[in-house]
Amino acid sequence: MTDKKMLRAELKRRRAEFVVAIPGNMRALLFNRPPAAIADLVPQGAVISTFHEMPGEPPASNYGRWFAERGHSIALPWLAARGAPMLFREWANPFANDGLVSDPYQALQPPADAPLLVPDVMFCPLLGFTSRGGRIGYGAGFYDRWLAAHRPSLAIGLAWDCQLEEAIPLEPHDQSLDLVVTQTRVYGPFI
Repeated sequence: MTDKKMLRAELKRRRAEFVVAIPGNMRALLFNRPPAAIADLVPQGAVISTFHEMPGEPPASNYGRWFAERGHSIALPWLAARGAPMLFREWANPFANDGLVSDPYQALQPPADAPLLVPDVMFCPLLGFTSRGGRIGYGAGFYDRWLAAHRPSLAIGLAWDCQLEEAIPLEPHDQSLDLVVTQTRVYGPFI
C-alpha cells in the first residue's frame, strides 16, 4: 500500500533526526530498565522476548539484560531466511553479543541451535504507533503474524516519542499492542 510505504519512510526519517539530536550522555540513560508500572505486570518466570535493536531503535537489549538479572529466560526473534516464519530462540547471554549471528535483514539473532522459546511477554519494535495501541512495523508482517497466532499475555511496543502517529492506516490483519513505552511515558494499557 503506497500510503503505508510513504508513512514508513516519513517515520524512519523522523526517528533518525530525533535520535541524532539526543546527546550521547543522555542516550545512555534511556531505556535502561522497564518502568516499574511495566515490570510489575510481568509474571515471575515469564519468558521475555526483546529484539536486538537496529540503528535508531530504542535499546531493547537493555530490557533483556534487566529481566535476565531477575531470572527470566530471554528470547530474540529468529529467521531462517527472508520471508520464513518468525520464531523465537533463547538469548543465552544477554550481557554479551558473542554467539549472536546476523539474520537475513542484518539484525542480530541467536544461532540456529539455540533452544526455541515461546514468549509470554513481547517487547516489539515498530516504526509508528497510535495512542490507542495501533502499530506500524517495517512491512514484512512478522510480528503481526506471530501476534495473531501466538498472542502473549503482554505485547509491548518500544518507541521514541517522535514515533507517535495517529494517522496510521490500520488494516484488519494489523495486530494492536497492549502498551507502548517511550522515553517519557507509558501509553495504555489497552487490554
